[in-house]
Amino acid sequence: MTWRLLVTVLALANVVTALAVVHARHQHRQLFVQATRLEKARDELNIEFGRLQLEQATWAESNRIDQVARDRLGMKFPEGAETVVIRP
Repeated sequence: MTWRLLVTVLALANVVTALAVVHARHQHRQLFVQATRLEKARDELNIEFGRLQLEQATWAESNRIDQVARDRLGMKFPEGAETVVIRP
């Protein structure tokens, strides 16, 4: 009787272990898919960040600022007679 009980317990332990392995593999696959998705999103964000840095550098160029100041705001460099020097 004890051998039969031992064999039953070992068979049950084997089934439980097999189910645990299946669950662990399934979880690993899900986490791998999620990691791959997040890496792709990270790469896309890095590309977008590079584009935004380039755009910011373009908008911040002094030639661009000078052009906007002249065209949209009607600004110009002062003439010699328009310059006033204030001394303490």
